[in-house]
Amino acid sequence: MDKDWNAARFEPNGRGHVESYFFKLNDPSGDRALWLKATILERLDGTDPVAEAWAIAFERGAEPVGAKQVIPYREASFSRHRLDVAVAEANFRDGRVQGAVRSGGQDIEFALDFTTDGAALVPFPHPKMYSGPLPTSKLVTPHPDSRYTGHYSVNGQKIEVDGWRGMQGHNWGKRHAELYGWGHCNQWEGEEELLLEGVTARIKIGPVLAPPLTVVCVWHHGVRYEFNSPLQLIRARGEITPRRWSFRAESKLARVQGELEAATAEFAGLYYESPDGSMTHCLNSKIANGRIRLEVKGRPPLDATTTSAALEIGTKDTSHGIRMLV
Repeated sequence: MDKDWNAARFEPNGRGHVESYFFKLNDPSGDRALWLKATILERLDGTDPVAEAWAIAFERGAEPVGAKQVIPYREASFSRHRLDVAVAEANFRDGRVQGAVRSGGQDIEFALDFTTDGAALVPFPHPKMYSGPLPTSKLVTPHPDSRYTGHYSVNGQKIEVDGWRGMQGHNWGKRHAELYGWGHCNQWEGEEELLLEGVTARIKIGPVLAPPLTVVCVWHHGVRYEFNSPLQLIRARGEITPRRWSFRAESKLARVQGELEAATAEFAGLYYESPDGSMTHCLNSKIANGRIRLEVKGRPPLDATTTSAALEIGTKDTSHGIRMLV
């Protein structure tokens, strides 16, 4: 790529665009998590593009707290060279997120540093999948295994952060997928150097709804198992329900299977609008439970569990039963 993975891809042209930068961090116990996001939305109806700042605080046993601010895109700032984003009071830069997101009487403030020394996780196998028209939604994780330090507050309650594990992602495209399940986890019980990220998605190609595509990447003790060759993509499988995403994939070297799921109370419902005005309900949890089995040829199977997974289910079905937050 000729650009930093965090360089903004949006070019105002009236053809419709969605783009997001997002950050996630989990406390070591798995009981708290913070999710931050900045979004660009250019609709197809000719209205001016907008920029959005989002924040959701999760705490096990309590309802998620969320806030979202929307401003004209011309009043925001998105660098076309690196991670440098400003939307309302929220500022996101390489190694630092600072500011606040406030709405509906909810107030989430944050001042956090994060490490940026690891390699990017690039799930699609060919550069043209990022520069060409297909897939219509692109995703990459510039910082898949970061450590966060600092603090954040939820309606005045301050939470200290000391080396929490987290990540930073970037996605963009012409619309949100019709149905998707996405997961990420880099905090597993008893496994310090294990990272999972994957997605199952169905997209529209014109009026046709394409079959689901599943991409899974696992990193373990510095070795990358990325199940994303053409044959592996054809054979991989993913299943999505409103509370659960499960997956399995294999290569000549390794096989992986697992699932992420969360209880109803551990999800926040978010409205994700596409440029054509259609709405996807994002069912978002950052304190999901998970399990994984990694089988590498010549080695005993690795089994691990977590209570610190990021799980997002995107659906057009409004009967999911999750409370819509923002």
